[in-house]
Amino acid sequence: MSIRRLRTFIKVAEEGSFTAAANVAFVTHATVSQQMKHLEDELGVALFDRSTRIPTLTEVGKRILQKARDVVERYDAMVLESLNLEIRGELSFGAVPTSLSGLVPIALKKLQQRYDGLHVRVYPGLSIELISQVERGALDAAIVTKPIRLPHNIQYTSVAIETIELITSAEEALDDPIEIIRSRPFIRFSRRALVGSVIDEWLQKQRLPVTETMELESLDTIATMVSHNLGVSMVPRSCVPTPDILPVKHFKLDNGPSGRDIGLISRRNTAKAPLIDLLSTTLLDTVTSVESD
Repeated sequence: MSIRRLRTFIKVAEEGSFTAAANVAFVTHATVSQQMKHLEDELGVALFDRSTRIPTLTEVGKRILQKARDVVERYDAMVLESLNLEIRGELSFGAVPTSLSGLVPIALKKLQQRYDGLHVRVYPGLSIELISQVERGALDAAIVTKPIRLPHNIQYTSVAIETIELITSAEEALDDPIEIIRSRPFIRFSRRALVGSVIDEWLQKQRLPVTETMELESLDTIATMVSHNLGVSMVPRSCVPTPDILPVKHFKLDNGPSGRDIGLISRRNTAKAPLIDLLSTTLLDTVTSVESD
C-alpha cells in the first residue's frame, strides 16, 4: 500500500474535495481520482460516496481516515528515527483568542513533552490579521477561522468544526433560545472576527432583531459578562472545552449558523514544513483525543 496514496486520501478528507486536494498538492484532479480508485481497490472497500456532485467519505472511509493518519504519522516517525534526525528549531505561531484556553495550550504541552528541542512562540490575533502575517512571513503558521478565500500561497489544514451556541446566565428562566435572543440584551461577538461575521449574517438571515449592549472580542470576557446576567451571546463551542468555571447555561441552536471551521495555515513550500506538520498532527490528535473521551 502506497504512503503517497494515504497522504492524498488524508488531503482529500481535509480539503473536502478531489479538486481542492489536487490544487494543494499541485497535481491534476484526474491524478487524485486515480490514486483514490487504486486505494479503494487495494483495500477492497468504497472510501467515497460518488453519488453526489462532490464525493463524500463513506462511514467506512471515516473509520479508515484515522487509521491512515496513524500509519502516515508512524511512517514519518520511522523515517526521522532511521535518519537519526533530531526535531529542533523555533516556530512563530499565531492563534485566534478562542483557541488559547483549550486547544493550543494542550497541544503545545504535548509537543514540548515529545520534542524538547522545538520551541514555539505564540502570538494571539484575529484571523484576518494572522492570515496577513503568515502570508508576508511574519509568522510561520497560525490557527484561524477558515475564510471564504485564502491567498494562493497559503495552505489550510482543517483541525475541527465548532458549533455556534447560545450562552446565558444561570438565572435565565426561558428555555426557547430564539425567544431569549429576541428579548434579552445581546452581547455581540466582535464582527472584526470572522466568526462574529458568521453570527451576524445568520441573525440577519433569520430576521432576528437584537438589543445590542456590547461588542467584544474575547470569549472569556463575553462569558464573564453573560455570567453576571448583563446579556446573552452567541459564541463558538470550543472543540477542546475547558471546565465551566463561570455559571452559564448553554443552548443548542436548531438550524443555527454553520459551524466554524478552524484550522492551521502556513505558506506553501516553507522550509519549516516538517515542524509545521508536527504541529498540525498534534493539534489534530488533541481534538481527536477529546472527541473519543
